[in-house]
Amino acid sequence: MLVVNSFASSVTARNTVVVHRRLGQGHDVEVVETNRRGHATRFAHDAARRGIDVVVGYGGDGTLNEVATGIAGTDTALGVLPGGSTNVFARTLGMPNDPVAAADHLAAGLDAADLRPIGLGRVNGRFFCFHTGIGFDAAVVEAVERRASLKRWLGHPLFISAGLTTWLRGYDRRAPHFSLRHGDERVDDGYFAIVLNTNPYTYLGNRPLDLSPAATLDRGLVVVAFRTLRVGPILKGLGSALRGGGVTASEHLVEWRDVDEMVVDAETPFPYQLDGDYLGDVDRLEFQHVPDAVQLVFPAEPADSTG
Repeated sequence: MLVVNSFASSVTARNTVVVHRRLGQGHDVEVVETNRRGHATRFAHDAARRGIDVVVGYGGDGTLNEVATGIAGTDTALGVLPGGSTNVFARTLGMPNDPVAAADHLAAGLDAADLRPIGLGRVNGRFFCFHTGIGFDAAVVEAVERRASLKRWLGHPLFISAGLTTWLRGYDRRAPHFSLRHGDERVDDGYFAIVLNTNPYTYLGNRPLDLSPAATLDRGLVVVAFRTLRVGPILKGLGSALRGGGVTASEHLVEWRDVDEMVVDAETPFPYQLDGDYLGDVDRLEFQHVPDAVQLVFPAEPADSTG
């Protein structure tokens, strides 16, 4: 089943036809289109119930997240095609950012039957493929979604504009927003945190923002928590991440690795986003790492690739 989000930034009618034709070489492909949030999860869940072998999410990272949520814990495998503006998970797997080129890589993986189990994160019962953002970056995602009609055309400039606006007047930088607890460790003054299932956290154009090399599909979660939003400590902490070496821990930045469970809570609700979708404000988040949560079709170099 090919689950298409036709509203995603890189999805066009022509690309969908080409992708369908390419995946249909040697495979029976059913195409369905989403038209509202949660639709992809229902399609994927129904496909798993009917015994369909693979469900491919063709859209942005949010579409992929919904598909993964719908098939997690079943024998149906997950396929990935980039159709959004950033496509973090697809690019993490080494796929081209162009959906037509990526379809060749996905088809090669399907032809080779290269299906392997991967771990996913889960928060408040909802799975995530690559990260959950808590606090500041979730406020930025919310600001972008308020201008969703512009996202298809503006892409990264819209995120930059939303980030600056949120920094200046859309998020309280004077007081902590939440506490984090993991085993015997605790942070009571969290301003902004990222819970990673993979690395990088995102891409700035073509440059990956590498928060932690320990965040991989076969290990537990990685938590990066900022204890301030002052510019100096933030830039210092992210400096090595921009150079590809992960964040630098300090008194202002905490990194926990191989996390199986964690709780984030506060007296006042705080925003969170999951795989790039803003999900609202809450006063408690419960995280778990779920090993072997889903079978993933790993992409491969097409046979006629020149490298």
